Amino acid sequence: MQRLTENKIVLITRPTRLAELIGRFNTAAQARFYVEHLGADFSDYEREDKCYRQALAETRRILELLGRVQVVERRFLPNYVFGPEDVIVTLGQDGLVANTLKYLRGQPVVGVNPDPARWDGQLLPFTIGDLNKLLPEVFRRRRPAKLVTMAEATLNNGQRMYAVNDLFIGVKGHGSARYRIQLGQAAEDHSSSGVIVSTGLGSTGWLKSLLTGAAAITQSARASLTGRTMGELAGEEAGKAGAQKPPELTVRSAFAWDADFLYFTVREPFPSKTTASRLVFGRITPQQPLTLVSQMAEHGVIFSDGIEQDFLEFNSGTRAVVGLAERKGLLVI
Repeated sequence: MQRLTENKIVLITRPTRLAELIGRFNTAAQARFYVEHLGADFSDYEREDKCYRQALAETRRILELLGRVQVVERRFLPNYVFGPEDVIVTLGQDGLVANTLKYLRGQPVVGVNPDPARWDGQLLPFTIGDLNKLLPEVFRRRRPAKLVTMAEATLNNGQRMYAVNDLFIGVKGHGSARYRIQLGQAAEDHSSSGVIVSTGLGSTGWLKSLLTGAAAITQSARASLTGRTMGELAGEEAGKAGAQKPPELTVRSAFAWDADFLYFTVREPFPSKTTASRLVFGRITPQQPLTLVSQMAEHGVIFSDGIEQDFLEFNSGTRAVVGLAERKGLLVI
């Protein structure tokens, strides 16, 4: 049978929880003993693994009828060289899409949900059954796609780190990060739990969590300081708005995937004689990047999209300029 394309179809996979447990404990039996000894349901691990292996086999079968297939596990992404005409198919959760996009230079990514009953898949609009019709359209560049803005941290030693969802700049573990932060003309020294920089794609994740937590803390503190309950304060707000019942706390953090800006927020800033806490949230634009200079002798790191193993060192004297990356992701829809 003649293939539709001689360009590579790169299939990105990730190990299941069961596969990771077997890698840790050597055998499935030992993994079962560990999980069940803690009172968890090992059969759920087995069902997930079986479903994923079946999905992977069926995906490979379909793709191999359409073109040349190269299977790449997620952990090899930092060292894999993608061709400019490659078409990328990810088979996994939303995080796998983000992990893949940051290593690409405009190649289209097709997010496939291997288990729709288990995963919501905000970035996984397709099922395995869609591939036969979908891929030929992608090969001919007739399928619509969304541009995804990425963040970029550039160090004064020439190293770079890209992010599809978010960047973390801080310290390993749970210690305090020390650095100087500057946005435009504003600058100050910080001691904090680190800085998060979010893209539009990631704005419903870590950024939303941080803003929701900050808003809830502020509301609770206000109630405590005024001697009123949260219900009383909510009732007052509802009365002002003319609502029938107190509104629930909501934080609107989402912005467009292709936005020409990013947002940063500082986690748990600590004010002291030598550190401040005014410059803790703001917008990063092409005209106004964020600059951070490390004041940590060791353990300073920058990583992206939750992948702590793939990091840049951010120790004393290292200067990071954070802004929008020149390249963008391309997500097929």
